[in-house]
Amino acid sequence: MDTAIGIGIVIPCYNEGDRLPVERIRRFIPAHPDALLCFVDDGSTDGTAQLLEGLRTEHPDRVAVVTLDQNRGKAEAVRQGVLACAARYDPRHIAFLDADLAVSPEECYAMRQHLAGGVSFCFGSRIARVGSTIERKWRRHVVGRIIATFISGILDLRVYDTQCGCKLFTREIAAVLFDAPFLSRWLFDVELFSRFILLHGREGAMTRMTEVPLTEWIDRGRSKVEAGYAFRLWIDLFLIHREHQRGLARSVKA
Repeated sequence: MDTAIGIGIVIPCYNEGDRLPVERIRRFIPAHPDALLCFVDDGSTDGTAQLLEGLRTEHPDRVAVVTLDQNRGKAEAVRQGVLACAARYDPRHIAFLDADLAVSPEECYAMRQHLAGGVSFCFGSRIARVGSTIERKWRRHVVGRIIATFISGILDLRVYDTQCGCKLFTREIAAVLFDAPFLSRWLFDVELFSRFILLHGREGAMTRMTEVPLTEWIDRGRSKVEAGYAFRLWIDLFLIHREHQRGLARSVKA
């Protein structure tokens, strides 16, 4: 590679053949020469693998593809992508985005400026405000707000949007947060916050992370969350809460 990798952007893909914005990706790559796009094919059964291989063939130094032999869920797909990105390319920063690019990789790229002064974790927030374009399907928004309220109680954390699919880390902290498998296939964002708090303590965590309002988020297409997950969601929240409390208890004993 002629240019060192400044940021690795992990994009999990499961049957994204009709949703992956290939032309937007093609425009992004030459305009951001220190960015690596790391796609994770999460056991797709459509034409996703061929699309990703085509992008890698076009840009072998700027596109990486991690292939999972079966569908493992978003949490494990992102985890495998982050670990592969950190180990193989040693970028300064690592981010992850959803495959539909509801938030553009350009915005994620620009968020790097917030990883300074001891901050090692920053995350996007879908707050509608003057000058921003935040377009969310009302059902997703309502469900998201309900979940966020419960999560704030579980972690005693005042974060507006824990579930936004745009998060950015220093390479060092990403390697720690993604080291172990997650309990939930879909609520792993909550586990990231839990792990960060357990790592640094609540006060230390608050000084090392920051929430960044996005300038654009546009929901595109259908949700990839499995039908029937509404019930499982509450079980996952219970398991995450229990594990978080156990972690707090261990830290007190230590």
